[in-house]
Amino acid sequence: MSFQVPLAERMRPKNLDEYIGQEHLLEKNAPLRRALDSGMIPSMIFWGPPGVGKTTLANLIATQLKRPFYTLSAISSGVKDVREIIQRVEQGGMFTQSGAILFIDEIHRFSKSQQDSLLAAVEKGIITLIGATTENPSFEVISALLSRCQVYTLRHHTKDDLLHLLNKAISEDAFLKQKNIRLEETDGLLAISGGDARKLLNVFEIIIGTFGTQNEITINNKIVQETAQQSLAMYDKDGEQHYDIISAFIKSIRGSDPNAAVYWLARMVEGGEDPKFIARRLIISASEDIGLANPNALLMANNCFQAVQVIGWPESRIILAQCTIYLASSPKGNGAYMAINNAQAEVRKSGNLPVPLPLRNAPTALMKELGYGEGYLYSHDHPGNFAYQEFMPEAISSMKFYQPGSSKKEKEIEDIIKQLWKDKY
Repeated sequence: MSFQVPLAERMRPKNLDEYIGQEHLLEKNAPLRRALDSGMIPSMIFWGPPGVGKTTLANLIATQLKRPFYTLSAISSGVKDVREIIQRVEQGGMFTQSGAILFIDEIHRFSKSQQDSLLAAVEKGIITLIGATTENPSFEVISALLSRCQVYTLRHHTKDDLLHLLNKAISEDAFLKQKNIRLEETDGLLAISGGDARKLLNVFEIIIGTFGTQNEITINNKIVQETAQQSLAMYDKDGEQHYDIISAFIKSIRGSDPNAAVYWLARMVEGGEDPKFIARRLIISASEDIGLANPNALLMANNCFQAVQVIGWPESRIILAQCTIYLASSPKGNGAYMAINNAQAEVRKSGNLPVPLPLRNAPTALMKELGYGEGYLYSHDHPGNFAYQEFMPEAISSMKFYQPGSSKKEKEIEDIIKQLWKDKY
C-alpha cells in the first residue's frame, strides 16, 4: 500500500487543536489567539523558516473563522491574479465580503507593483491579507503594505514538537500504522530536519520507503545517515537546504577559510539564491564575527549590499565573492556580539534599573528641582574630552559587558578603556 500524497501533507492538522508548535502565538492570551477568539483578525504577515506551519496556520484560521479563503503563490502569480480575486470578492455580495482571506505564499517574491495592487483592498477591508515569508518583511515587503499588517514571527519547532509529530504520524497515518516502526534513535532525523516539520516527515517517509514491504522497521542514526543524506544533496533556494548552505557559508567565513566560503557562495549562486539575502548575511557576519577586530569589514559588507541592489545577477556574484573573501580573511572578534548578549541577559535578570540622576534629562523646572541632571560632567569641558563619572545604574556599576578580543585592533581598544577607567578595569 502506498500514497502519492506526501506524508507531510497527509499529516496536516484539521483544526487549531491539532496544530503543533507556535505556543507563543496561540496559547491562551497570546496575541494571535486573542485576535482569533474575538473573531476580528488584522491583515498579517507570517515570518519564519520553512516547515514551521505558516501555510497550515493560514488555512486553519480561515476554517475556524469560517471565512472565504483564496490562495496565491508569489512564484507563479501576478497583479492580474490578485485583481481577479479582489474583483471576485467584490462581486460576491455580502456573504463573500464578510472578511474574505487572501493567503499569499512567499510574498517576499512579489515586486513593488504587485504588492501595490493589494493596498487598496487591504485598506478598505475588502480582503484580509495573510502573507507568508521566510525573509525579513522589513526588507522585502513595501512599507505601505507592512504598515497595514501585523507581523507574527513563527519559530523553529522544538525537539519535543518534532518528536510528538513523528510519533503521531507513526500511530495515526493510514499507511505507517500498518507497520511496526520502532524509533531506536532520533538524533539523526532531528538534525536533518533543522526544525522543519515538513522536511522531517518527508525524509522519514523516504527512509520507510527503502524497507519496501517489510513491516518490522527499526530506525537509528546509521540508517538515517545512509539513506537521507542522498535525498538532500541538491540546494533548494525555497527551503530544503536554504538554511543549511547559508549556515556552512557563514561558518566558513567565521573559521577564516576563504576557499570554503567561496564554494558555499557558488552553491547559492548556482542555485539561484536571492543575492540580497546573501549580502544581508554578510553584513551580519561582518559585525557578529569580525566587529571591532576590523571595523572596515562592516563598511565593506554594507557597500556590497548597496552594490548588489544596483547591479543584480550575474555580475553581483563578483561583488559577493570579493566581500566574502575579505571577511573570511579578516581578523575575527565577537566582542560586540557578546557584549549585547551579556547586557540583554542582565536587563532580563535585573529589570528596569533607575537611570542615575546626573544622567537624566531635565526639560522642566520641577525635574531640575528634583535633581535631574545635577552633577553631570560634560565630557567636552574636560581634558582629553573625558571626565570620570558613573554612567551605570548603581546596582550593577561594577559589571563589564564588553570584553575585547585578542586581535591587534581590539587590544588597542582595551588599552584605551583601561587607561580611562583605571578603577574599573
